[in-house]
Amino acid sequence: MKLPFSFFLALRYLKPKRTSISIITLISVLGVMLGITVLVVVISVMTGFDHELRRKILGFDPHLVVTSEGVMSNWRSLKTKIDKTDGVVASAPFVQGPVIVDHDGRIFTPLMRGIDLDQEQKIIDLRNLVKQGKPELTNEDAIIGARLAGALGISVGDKITVYAAGNIRSIIEELKRSQNDPKAKAKTLAQLQTEVIMPADLTVTGIFESGRYDYDFNIVFVPLHIGQELYSLGDDVHGISVETTGPYRAEAIKEALNDIFNGEANAETWIDRNKDRFDAIRVERNVMFIILMFLIVIAAFSIMNTLITVTVQKTREIGVMKALGARTWQIVWVFLAQGMLVGFFGNAIGLGLGMTLIRYRNEFKEWLANVLHIQLFPADIYEFSSIPAEVVPRDVAIICLSAFLICSVAALIPAWFAARLDPVKALRYE
Repeated sequence: MKLPFSFFLALRYLKPKRTSISIITLISVLGVMLGITVLVVVISVMTGFDHELRRKILGFDPHLVVTSEGVMSNWRSLKTKIDKTDGVVASAPFVQGPVIVDHDGRIFTPLMRGIDLDQEQKIIDLRNLVKQGKPELTNEDAIIGARLAGALGISVGDKITVYAAGNIRSIIEELKRSQNDPKAKAKTLAQLQTEVIMPADLTVTGIFESGRYDYDFNIVFVPLHIGQELYSLGDDVHGISVETTGPYRAEAIKEALNDIFNGEANAETWIDRNKDRFDAIRVERNVMFIILMFLIVIAAFSIMNTLITVTVQKTREIGVMKALGARTWQIVWVFLAQGMLVGFFGNAIGLGLGMTLIRYRNEFKEWLANVLHIQLFPADIYEFSSIPAEVVPRDVAIICLSAFLICSVAALIPAWFAARLDPVKALRYE
């Protein structure tokens, strides 16, 4: 195959004989390859984190949550307004707050969520999430997360005791009163029982798995009336969950609801309630892209160093070519093509290696954990049992194109100086 002489010489210069430039060229290709590999893997994993987090949230959290200052007394009239709003599919009241759960002396403080299962099922597919037992919430039942069940040593059919947070406050206040006023008569047990909320003994009918460590370890579902009793709400609730026709229509529906409420209540979308997490992932993703791009910049300096060395060694050849009538742009292309070829091969190899690592990322994680004898990617910190990843073609294209342009620009500088050599000066001492 016939090549333009610029590309022919570029290929010859990339594999010179009896010099160390071929090794430097190989190092340049490896530098670009590693930069591309790391960038593709990191950006894909960060994108996977974001998308998987959204998927898990949407599989467990409602699209909208309507709350008011304090408890919601007029929730029935608000629910009627919500159900009549365009774009709303379903709504369900809830009571939510921290509780103390005790089972055989093992005590944890998860978040209790009191729901009406039939109404909540239209928003969260709880029946599909329950992996053990049955998704039932009758008079004195509870459904808990799999990791919380493991920590408490609970199986389906076991009983748990749920204490309301108000119990602790009432008891502490009574103790302080007795200490501050020794002459005061301590209240009897019967008197305390009328003031202190009695704990609820509930039977675990189901154990759910959402796929997120935070949910599976910190959520206990109880019947709505149990939640109301534990928080002494009577018929009041803490809020209303709302399902819309689409998660990304929630913002427009939120604005419509807030206009209807006119300050009586406030609606928040699932994005508003998880804004800090999404912002953190986006910032980390952008920062990692900028930092890791410096790997390619370092490789570009290696390319520049290689081409500067080549131009010094090939001064005579450059002078001969210019004396024979080679044009400036033809000389530029001899050296520019070298940088472009290094960028191309570094891109191709790095992209292939990056895709391979993404494909076998969890197997590689397990192998590395066994070799180093440490736990990598702990679920209690990252909330996922496996490393999520999603390859976005646009991101890959930006990475590869950026790396190619950086390599080309790095090659252009020595190429331009080589093309401006005066052939008389280049051949004077030959």
